[in-house]
Amino acid sequence: MSQEPPSLFEPDDVGRPLADRLRPESLEDVIGQDHLLGDDAPIGRMVAESRLVSMVLWGPPGCGKTTIARLLAERTNLVFESVSATFSGVAELRKVFQSAAKRREIGQGTMLFVDEIHRFNRAQQDSFLPYVEDGTVVLVGATTENPSFELNSALLSRCQVFVLKRLYEEALTTLIKRAEETTERELPLDAQARHALVAMADGDGRYLLNLIEQLQTVSGALDTAGLDELVQQRAPIYDKAQEGHYNLISALHKSMRGSDPDASLYWLARMLEGGEDPLYIARRLVRFANEDIAIADPQAIQQALAAWDVFERLGSPEGELAIAQAVVYLATAPKSIAVYRGFNAAKKLAKQTGSLMPPANILNAPTKLMKNLGYGEGYEYDPDRPGGGFRCELLSRGHGTGEGVPTHQQRLRAHHREASDRVGSDAC
Repeated sequence: MSQEPPSLFEPDDVGRPLADRLRPESLEDVIGQDHLLGDDAPIGRMVAESRLVSMVLWGPPGCGKTTIARLLAERTNLVFESVSATFSGVAELRKVFQSAAKRREIGQGTMLFVDEIHRFNRAQQDSFLPYVEDGTVVLVGATTENPSFELNSALLSRCQVFVLKRLYEEALTTLIKRAEETTERELPLDAQARHALVAMADGDGRYLLNLIEQLQTVSGALDTAGLDELVQQRAPIYDKAQEGHYNLISALHKSMRGSDPDASLYWLARMLEGGEDPLYIARRLVRFANEDIAIADPQAIQQALAAWDVFERLGSPEGELAIAQAVVYLATAPKSIAVYRGFNAAKKLAKQTGSLMPPANILNAPTKLMKNLGYGEGYEYDPDRPGGGFRCELLSRGHGTGEGVPTHQQRLRAHHREASDRVGSDAC
């Protein structure tokens, strides 16, 4: 049986992806970015004055960067030109610049939107500079990477950087309601499954709409288990060589430094879920044990090294438990940066004093000549002196207070109290 050709009077959105059908038609429809688009927000004020500057929109996938650029061009009567750094080169950019220059002659402005602008190399980024500087184009670049790492300083100096937020639960819930109104169909999910769907989207509105489109073919209600079987959770955003990598290791380090084992375990799990090399984490734990705990608990370095060794022997996933144990130990251990600060102070003094000779009384005198020159003269064996023993002014500046250390560490602190008191009055 032959299929009827589509009618000219059928809705023009048949076959269009839901994400495209729900694309906002005005800036007021954009959700989750009021801090930039509100009446009193930076971009909102520019729109009110019909005056746009070149800018970089930095944010995670699915937060509305492309949509915002299109709507800004419409609102300010600029011709919208779009290129992708993934597929375009300098030759294509030249054509855009030539067209923009001709429009400028007749008083028509151009917005050049560059998706994934961080993928352009340094020379390609330099090609924007004269056209941005003389106003031939208003450049709007979109990136998921930290612009301070990926863009030329010269280009950054000519653009304002605006940070878009990932879409949180309220914004994603609004997006679900809009999808249900547009499709005139309620999602086949119970209350818990709806919450799970929002969590699966992980702040990405486009991904959420794709999931909703997939669910529209389901008959019957789904609970959380049924939803898990039907759709796959979005992989967490994590680039082991870019900002996500440095942000999470910083969060782990500072959570351990703050003696918060729960937060420390969370950031550890986030890194491992994102595909981070566990041995990289193990190396950072060893550094942390030396730098942030040190003599407050000399056993900490042994715990960190043991976790490294266990992981190398067992691998994933069993060896990850040893790393987790070390993280909890380091997070709950008393902290001292006495050695860290004392050693840095000593290095600074060593650079300042150059080849300064040690005092003669602490030098050995293996020859008669050296003895006659005063080498070793007046030296006293310190343990034999009244009140002699360990002391160090440099180290006494670097001790933590030990405030907030969990109760179960009090015995450990007492064990080290005598040694700590000898280091300085502000003991751990």
